[in-house]
Amino acid sequence: MIVDRGIWRGWAAAVLPCLLAACGAVTHNSLPPVLPAAAVSVWASSVDQTRKLQAMPSLPLAQAGPEDPSQVVIDPARPAQRIVGFGAAMTDSSAHLFQNGLLRPERDALFSELFGPTGLGLGFLRVPIGASDFSLEHYSLDDLPTGQSDPELARFSMTKADAMQVPALLAAKVHNPGMVLMASPWSAPGWMKSSGSLIQGRLKPEHYGAFARYFVRYLDAMEARGLPVSYVSMQNEPDFEPADYPGMKASPAERAAFIGGHLGPALAARKTPVGILEWDHNWDKPEQPLAVLADPVARKHLAGVAWHCYAGDPGVMASVKAAYPDMDLFFTECSGGDWAPDWGGSLEWMTDSLIIAPIKAGARGSVLWNLALDEQAGPHLGGCGNCRAVVTINSRTRAVTRNVEYYVLGHVSRFVRPGAHAIHSSGGPAGLKFVAFGNPDGSLVLLAHNSTRSELPVSVNAGTGSFRFTAPAGEVMTFVWRKGHGTP
Repeated sequence: MIVDRGIWRGWAAAVLPCLLAACGAVTHNSLPPVLPAAAVSVWASSVDQTRKLQAMPSLPLAQAGPEDPSQVVIDPARPAQRIVGFGAAMTDSSAHLFQNGLLRPERDALFSELFGPTGLGLGFLRVPIGASDFSLEHYSLDDLPTGQSDPELARFSMTKADAMQVPALLAAKVHNPGMVLMASPWSAPGWMKSSGSLIQGRLKPEHYGAFARYFVRYLDAMEARGLPVSYVSMQNEPDFEPADYPGMKASPAERAAFIGGHLGPALAARKTPVGILEWDHNWDKPEQPLAVLADPVARKHLAGVAWHCYAGDPGVMASVKAAYPDMDLFFTECSGGDWAPDWGGSLEWMTDSLIIAPIKAGARGSVLWNLALDEQAGPHLGGCGNCRAVVTINSRTRAVTRNVEYYVLGHVSRFVRPGAHAIHSSGGPAGLKFVAFGNPDGSLVLLAHNSTRSELPVSVNAGTGSFRFTAPAGEVMTFVWRKGHGTP
């Protein structure tokens, strides 16, 4: 991943267990009261950390009146994209800490909290194919001595993935059987590349077929282990060539040729469909995915476009989506770190840029970077030495710290359930950023952020019901209620 530090400027009605601000963890013995039907459940996080996904007093749900431009207007009759989910990446480092850094009961409790239906409900995970910078060693799934090649993949092996990553994913899936996986390689095996190494270099055209078969072998192996993968990208961050961890540069022309002529047909021949996502890189170069999408052969094999946060502006996601509305949109990587130490600033920026902006642009989900790192922002081998994960697991004490990313994800993942849709929302006072969802059980969810530095009174009109609230400066709030006034 590339970190541009300048970018840092600045189902769930009330029967679910609360997240207590004091400890930041899901509790299973402190249930809020069952609210009457004509009520809105509220959870809030403040920039000063006095509230962290804290259950607040419920609000009355009144009969809706005429629409007003100053209101937040939500139209449940206008569903948009179906949501796949929210989550983070099960890197080797995260898997190692989950498997070795905690006792089994501790891991199970944390996984219930992170992935379970009474916890955060994280259900969309990204998985590196082979090593990333957050691995204990650099490897691919078909490593060979220098000078050798293996076009038929006779030496392909899942041994290293089976050591940590696969068991951690299977343990997580116990708590969320509907979990959706996306997989990305940081590099092709070194023998396929111009550098002869996992470090730097490009995929040689004579090995395009072998690399496509590599994907098929991996996808088949994961499916055999009970971990079917729903989406892949050809390459993590294909416009970056890291000097000290696996990476592989691939131009738009190279990606289009590989996807259109090799990867697309190879995956289409499998019984289980897998969507191919283009780009998987930053907001600053939308011309790159647009160039691949302009290739009609490649485009017919693509399911969508994936984005990272480390450079550029999130507004480009909507522009690319508008140019190719049939393409799905996903947000697939962002990490906080020491370059953004302010908790409140990170809460606000991440909520706006990684959740609200992508969903407003048409995204079907958002995935952050590492699920877990240790107190030294590792283990890692090259790459980012000061990244922050969703949780920190202390390697000496086994204490778990829930970071700001935990709460950013929790404000949507706890409440937006599998099968939900984004729904049309508009209006609102200046400075309020928001997005709305409709769940399969009929509940509605509003995620709102007061981006101003003063209190902001807000009126919400959802067609058949309305409510009012005042958002403190910087506050991030989630509201959950049932459609219809006075009905369950």
